[in-house]
Amino acid sequence: MKRFILHSYLKPEKVEDYVKLHAEPWPELVQLMTECHLHNYSISIRGTELYTYYEYTGEDYEADMRKMGETAVQQRWWQHSKPCFLYHEDGVYYDELEEIFYLA
Repeated sequence: MKRFILHSYLKPEKVEDYVKLHAEPWPELVQLMTECHLHNYSISIRGTELYTYYEYTGEDYEADMRKMGETAVQQRWWQHSKPCFLYHEDGVYYDELEEIFYLA
C-alpha cells in the first residue's frame, strides 16, 4: 500500500462550488475510485487550500490512474472540478507532499 498526500489551491470564487460538488459525489465515480484501488480518500479544506489523502492498494498506479482518466464519468467530473483550481489554466492541480512520519 502507498499513501498519498496532496496539496492544492482553489480559486476563491470557486470554493463553494468545489465544496458542493464533493458534498454529494457521484456513486459511479466512487465505484470507479474503488475499482482503481483507491481507499481512505479524504479531502480537507482551509480557506482556499485543499489537502487530499488517499491510499493506493493496487499493483500498477500509473495504469489505474490512466484507466480512471479515460472513463466518461471521470471526464465529466473533471469538467466540474478542474476549473475550480487556481492554476487550472496552467494544468496544475496538486503538489504531492513528502511523508516524513507515519504511525500505524
